[in-house]
Amino acid sequence: MSETRKIALELERSANVLKLLGDKTRLTMMKILDNHDACVCEFVEIFKTSQPAISQHVRKLKDVGMVKETRRGQWIIYSLNKEGEFFPLVEDLLRHLPNQDYRLKELEEQGLRISCE
Repeated sequence: MSETRKIALELERSANVLKLLGDKTRLTMMKILDNHDACVCEFVEIFKTSQPAISQHVRKLKDVGMVKETRRGQWIIYSLNKEGEFFPLVEDLLRHLPNQDYRLKELEEQGLRISCE
């Protein structure tokens, strides 16, 4: 493969990652995962949307390697994939976003933080 073709492919892949992060919900999820692991049930409560919709967002992030999952009993907990190919790009972007810890604090106050455990 020519060097020009490699560069074009890399730009295409980076553009796709940025397009995924152009969605406010996915971008917010990534910022939350920057400091905390979370499960789908927590995202459902945070975003007040359906579980299938949240699962679709998470799947898209996982498919490109930005998010990884860990099983805890019957539950799946999501975290940033810091070994992922695009993590340096994502890490730099997340550094410029406002902290989202208040969203998890609100869940804790409602007794809904990690309600799936």
